[in-house]
Amino acid sequence: MGSTAESAAGRLWNDVRRQGVLLSQALGAPEPSEALLARAPRAWMRVLPHVLAFAAAASLLPTGIVVLLNDYGLPGGLAGLLGTAQAAPLLLAAARPLAAWYIVFVADVLTALALLLWADTLGGQAWPWPPPGIIGYLLLCLPLALRLPRRTLVAVWLATVAAGVLLGLLNPDHSPGSNVLLVVLSGVVLLLGGAVRERSEAQHVSEVERARRTLLEERARIARELHDVVAHHMSVITVQADSAPYRIEGIPEAAREEFATIAGTARQSLAEMRRLLGVLRSEGSGGDPQLAPQPGLGELDALVESAVHAGVDARLTRSGEADGLPQAVTLSAYRIVQEALANVVRHAPGAGVTVTVAVDDARSALRVEVVNGPAAAPARPLESHGTGHGLIGMRERTRLVGGELDTGRTADGGFRVAAVLPLAEPTPGEIS
Repeated sequence: MGSTAESAAGRLWNDVRRQGVLLSQALGAPEPSEALLARAPRAWMRVLPHVLAFAAAASLLPTGIVVLLNDYGLPGGLAGLLGTAQAAPLLLAAARPLAAWYIVFVADVLTALALLLWADTLGGQAWPWPPPGIIGYLLLCLPLALRLPRRTLVAVWLATVAAGVLLGLLNPDHSPGSNVLLVVLSGVVLLLGGAVRERSEAQHVSEVERARRTLLEERARIARELHDVVAHHMSVITVQADSAPYRIEGIPEAAREEFATIAGTARQSLAEMRRLLGVLRSEGSGGDPQLAPQPGLGELDALVESAVHAGVDARLTRSGEADGLPQAVTLSAYRIVQEALANVVRHAPGAGVTVTVAVDDARSALRVEVVNGPAAAPARPLESHGTGHGLIGMRERTRLVGGELDTGRTADGGFRVAAVLPLAEPTPGEIS
């Protein structure tokens, strides 16, 4: 019987010790690498947590000292030391919330013990946590919840519960319930703040995954279009290789065999590309191949005209000799103009647009520029949130031919898209 009780007590002790180790590991979690709102888009948002922390420390520091000195009767030096230890660490709340919590937690416990030992009489005053200490602790719990993982928040709350229970048992006659109040309120703050943090993290992960999926879809779309371009050239090679022995008289037998080999290799390459296209084709795009020829610079007039019919005041300007340009470059230029005009229709209906397509005098690059002004009248955009394909598609098509893309707002509130597409064959390093 005694051995059974001893074994049960041993298991209980081992469980308690294991939980204590887990709590210590949770409380030893590394501090966040960045301050709260460090990646906010505006400067005032990045500074706001530090300003609020300074305001909280500046208001609670004198208040806490005065309360300990006058209401609880602590000696002046001790009241100043404990009041400072309770409030000053709030300055670290935005950047190092866990370090600040360590200091405040120890200071609150020492304050409770000091009040019990040195105060003349507690009377009806709150104990073990004075009101300024409760306020400061709750303010610190908010950045803790917004920056630290769930297991650390649970460890912080359990430490708060343990301190409140032990202090309450130490002197139950002078514990009117502030220990219970702090346990409940800190739990609520930690729970709500943790929920907000986890929701924000889930939303961020969702946005990253959406951007990745959009990029992959756009690359598959580009691959399907390039298949048509390459397939056309490979078909021409096949036809020329097959017909060369009949078009050219006196070809040696070795040359005939070489042309036959070239035609066979071209056919095999076409078959491999069709298999690759089948892998890249998504279910939503349909199984049938697109039979229409891929557009180029010649179709820009019709594209701009369709934008005019959609309510966009669009104008097209051309310059330079555009004959004989690489088909991949002209296809990329067409798609860039198409995406830019579509973005204008979605987000700035009625805006004026200027489309400029120019070939350098040395025929070294094709320059495409689409500039739109602000919307013609204050109006709600047709789409408040785009699909994300527009700018991603432009970047991928520009990168495909080794070009450069520049996008951004204009001074009058419009938008500018400018691409430089080199006409020379890009090297592997330029498109990687």
